[in-house]
Formats: sequence, C-alpha cells, structure tokens
Amino acid sequence: MSVARVTEIIASSKKSFEDATEKGVERACKTLKGVQGAWVQDQKVTVKEGKIAEFRVTLKVTFVLED
Repeated sequence: MSVARVTEIIASSKKSFEDATEKGVERACKTLKGVQGAWVQDQKVTVKEGKIAEFRVTLKVTFVLED
C-alpha cells in the first residue's frame, strides 16, 4: 500500500499560464521524490501599466511518500 501527500506551490512566468505550470512542476520534481501528478487550483495575473506583467498559478502537487 502506498501513501501520497499533496502540497501546494505557486509558480510564475512572464510568458503564459502554461509556462508557469511547467516551471512549477519542474521545480517540484527537483525537490520532491515520487511526484505523480499536479493540478492547477488557481490562476492569477499581475497587471502593470494596463498590461499583463506576470502569470501565476497555484498548483497542488501529489507525491508518494517513501516507505
């Protein structure tokens, strides 16, 4: 039997929500062992001078705990 844990991370990108998601998952995989999946819980943008300055995603990352 395996046990999984879910952790929340926030990632950002100046390009797109997709790029922010990819960066977040890549970074999570560097720190966490056994990453099995992730889902986007929330999306936000920051605006400067009337234009989108940054895309931000809140990710829920699932990873299996080691025995």
